[in-house]
Amino acid sequence: MNRLIRKATDKDANAISHVIVATLRESNSQDYSAAVIAQVELSFSPSAILRLLAQRQVYVASLGEEIIATASLDQATVRSVFVAPAYQGQGAGRALMAAVESAATTHGVSQLRVPSSITAEGFYRSLGYSAIRDEYHGEERTIIMEKSLTSPS
Repeated sequence: MNRLIRKATDKDANAISHVIVATLRESNSQDYSAAVIAQVELSFSPSAILRLLAQRQVYVASLGEEIIATASLDQATVRSVFVAPAYQGQGAGRALMAAVESAATTHGVSQLRVPSSITAEGFYRSLGYSAIRDEYHGEERTIIMEKSLTSPS
């Protein structure tokens, strides 16, 4: 079965919410407290996802009928990259990032940023992103990373 990368629609909101919450609970809980996970989950309810779909370019990766991953582009910032735990390390995240980077380039973005969780820092580093600073929201640590999308002349 082939993996498909496509723009998300409103019909995907429940599935996107499910992927994000499952990933937060299984993967990110290794690096963040239960209180931080619970707080972050509030931002990814199905109704919150519907609002994000109106504000950002949201993409999903699907395998057959199942949505297994999501990522979005908010101007020059990559946001909300999540791969369902059962599918991590199989290329869905890389494929989504390639789609997001391509969309950013098409829109004239030359420098892309991503606010990374501690959990995903190694993933972004493997894609050429570099940490530029840490931000803290209460006890939640976010690593701000960036990557140039233009080739050096």
